[in-house]
Amino acid sequence: MRFSLCAVLLAAALTAAEVRITVLATTDIHGNLLPYDYYTGRPAARGLAKVATIVRAERESNPNTLLIDCGDTIQGTPLEYVYQRSDHARPEPTILAMNAIGYDALTLGNHDFNYGLESLNRAREQAHFPWLSANTVGGTRPFQPYLVKSVGGVKVAVIGVTTPSIPLWERPANYQGYRFEPIWESVARTVEALRAKERPEVMVVALHEGVEGAEIPAGVDAVIYGHTHRQEAGRLQGNVLLVQPKNWAGAVAKVEFRVVDGKVAGKSSKLIPVTAETVAAEDIVKLAGPYHEAAERYLNTPVAEAPVAMEGKLGRIEDTALVDAVQEVQLACAHADVSFTALFNPRARVAKGPVTVRQLAAMYIYDNELYAIEGDGGMVKAALENAARYYRTCPQPACTTGPLINPEVMGFNYDMAQGVSYEVDLRKPVGERIVNLRWKGRPLEAGQKLRIALNNYRAGGSAGYQMFRGARVVWQSSTDIRDLMVSYYTEHKQLPARADDNWRIVPAEARRTLERETLAEAAATRER
Repeated sequence: MRFSLCAVLLAAALTAAEVRITVLATTDIHGNLLPYDYYTGRPAARGLAKVATIVRAERESNPNTLLIDCGDTIQGTPLEYVYQRSDHARPEPTILAMNAIGYDALTLGNHDFNYGLESLNRAREQAHFPWLSANTVGGTRPFQPYLVKSVGGVKVAVIGVTTPSIPLWERPANYQGYRFEPIWESVARTVEALRAKERPEVMVVALHEGVEGAEIPAGVDAVIYGHTHRQEAGRLQGNVLLVQPKNWAGAVAKVEFRVVDGKVAGKSSKLIPVTAETVAAEDIVKLAGPYHEAAERYLNTPVAEAPVAMEGKLGRIEDTALVDAVQEVQLACAHADVSFTALFNPRARVAKGPVTVRQLAAMYIYDNELYAIEGDGGMVKAALENAARYYRTCPQPACTTGPLINPEVMGFNYDMAQGVSYEVDLRKPVGERIVNLRWKGRPLEAGQKLRIALNNYRAGGSAGYQMFRGARVVWQSSTDIRDLMVSYYTEHKQLPARADDNWRIVPAEARRTLERETLAEAAATRER
């Protein structure tokens, strides 16, 4: 009997020494509060209202739960855009929802600077949780590098880290006083400080940046990351678990740690998707209501007429009136010779007839600013070669089989040019694909001086467009490109009637293969 009692007590002690900790995470919310697509006016499987339901169920399952976000929070949807242009009598909408859900921490993202420091500081003041960034230093309001919280008796540390490329993309006034240090050096320094001061039993990095090529310091148990708008259910790099939830509040990452005697004895992760069947939390829907109504009033404002129906479905494999509508505005507003833009939303559609702000916003879904830079023909050629990495080289001798789309290059980084004519020859290797490049009917010389219109991210050299970095900026818009489009078409009353076909993919077999591939992917996306 005595032996049996000892065994029971020993088993109880061992059980008590084991704690299961859950870390839930979102990233790149971009102001998505409701399960609604503002560009189509239809329901969508996304939003904090649905995330709230998932989080509350997980907390009920395991009270030892921490909830974090990995940045790009207060910018993105028309709901946020309209709020940021308002008198701010109401609280910041995304932060209001996150307070209601009970977030523990948020990592600073690059887009959180888009509306300037006044907007950023207003949101920080209203948040019931800290904004973290170990590598964002200086400023009149320093960011907290980490959070340490006791969860189920276990010390959990969350280190926040931000993409350091913000000075390449933002106006200096939008980050005045702050500097951005290298990510993994900052993490290593913070890990050492935590070991010396706090001695946490679990260490998580909440990162607003990709993880390719990362040298993650010892002691980090997991990296939950964002910024790239991809998703990853979980993989191990050495002993570090890497996880990325879907952007736009389209999934919640669930990372579980089994802690035994103060040490991580096991860890696992998965993504919990937001689906059409996920119930939206009524309290979040209610608090989002006034902001949503204001956004809808703005989006329903009439602007112009479309002489023909247009869509973006094939806009990355052929010239379209939809993309030309953006290029026309950029050329005119920047007084440019050449304009670059990507098709950011291939699902954009415009019916023949009246056009509202909603349709224009669907063409250009980001709050980018327009720049005019001093460039030349060599810069244009280099930029188009970089864009052409979006395609794979055709299998020889024909181009009748695919896939020809390169999954390593995101579609929103495939820029097309207006003001020149050219062909993209997919039989040629990367770096040699742009042929018959002409300006004003003549071959474009590398030294030809040109005024080039492009957005602020491209001007900073993002996505491989380093040829633009450091070029002299001779003009920049005081508002974003979407606003420029609304003003331009309000004045001109009509969108383009057709594309001018200034570029094309060759050979014709490659175009047909790409068309089949694109349509098949579009159909698969609709089914998902």
